[in-house]
Amino acid sequence: MVIDGNWGPGKTEFCQKLIHLIKDEETNLRPIYVDAFKADHANEPLMTLMAAVLTALPEAERQPLIKKALPAIKFGVKTTLKAGTSWLLKQDTADVVDGFETELKNAGDELINHAVESLLVNHVAAEENINTLQAALAELANETPIVVFIDELDRCRPDFAVNMLENIKHVFNIEGVQFVLITNFDQLRSSINHCYGNGLDAQRYLDKFVQFNLSLSDTHKPNGHEAVLASVTHQQTLINESELLDNTNLNAAGISDFLTTLITVNQLSLREVETFVLYMEIYQTLTDKKGLADSVIFGYCLLSIWGIFLYCFKYDIADNMVRGEVIVPEIAKVLGKLQLFRKWDSIYPDHADAIMAMTCIEYTNSDKKFSFSTEEEQQRWKKSIGELFQNGYGSSPGSFQTIISRTIETLKLSS
Repeated sequence: MVIDGNWGPGKTEFCQKLIHLIKDEETNLRPIYVDAFKADHANEPLMTLMAAVLTALPEAERQPLIKKALPAIKFGVKTTLKAGTSWLLKQDTADVVDGFETELKNAGDELINHAVESLLVNHVAAEENINTLQAALAELANETPIVVFIDELDRCRPDFAVNMLENIKHVFNIEGVQFVLITNFDQLRSSINHCYGNGLDAQRYLDKFVQFNLSLSDTHKPNGHEAVLASVTHQQTLINESELLDNTNLNAAGISDFLTTLITVNQLSLREVETFVLYMEIYQTLTDKKGLADSVIFGYCLLSIWGIFLYCFKYDIADNMVRGEVIVPEIAKVLGKLQLFRKWDSIYPDHADAIMAMTCIEYTNSDKKFSFSTEEEQQRWKKSIGELFQNGYGSSPGSFQTIISRTIETLKLSS
């Protein structure tokens, strides 16, 4: 089966917790973990898989299996027997055919006969070695079924990922041995097309290997009813647990809502949320815990967080911000705004709307969606923004950019 998920949603964490759960509650299963990315430099999937199985065994069970597995593994790593291993693992068969065509052109009948005979002998020996290995694994799995979790397959080189799949299919097709692939399914399909060309239907190819596909959800239901983004909850947890972010404005309702907007609009993964919180901690450290302190005026804190976010995830925009070269629609996209807020008589603007208005006040643009329709509308915005700064800032040109730029420069260690 496949546990599918995008980049950074916690696939490895889920996998590790699942393994711990099996160890605690399913004593009749033997879970084995393989980090495929750590092994792809060796380029020997068979060796990687066997090493993982051996590592999970008690010492007394290892040596007998090593003796039975050794001949098969030797066959898998001998580069001089490429044709033999290609037959064994059903890889690179085109190269084998090309090799025979060359021999046919350049060699006599005796040499051809000898080459064919050697190849057949190697193939028979390889089959015998693999059968021995499979029998040993089947005997082992008969006592306690084995579940092999292969993680980080989407980060591997395409050829290694495909080789791993084909080893699983052709060598480890054993009753009692099951595989769980923890990967990004789209990336796995791309790896297959990289190896075999875009003309191959990667999904149909994977159907030969995968019986069940489980997609990790990016939401959860803390109250049992409403779905909440896991990344939003993760961010709140990290902030609450951070000593560096203690006594800050980050848990205030307005700031918390703004953080949720940034995470939701930009679809931050759990890993990206961790990066965001880390940079807020770094900013606090660089400002002697004053940058985001709860004593800081709300508007300053809001723009500092905006600057940290841009520095983390939109570095080009952050760099342009420092130089005063802002493209207003780009800012709108990051904030999730399609136009300047204008519904004053029905609802109140949120803080992302306020930052959008600050941007429109300080940067000229030709887009009518982000231009003030009347002088009255602009003055209404200035008054609303002034309340965020306790009416003590924001009246001079470039004042909002100054706050954001100062935050970015602090993170650049250049202020």
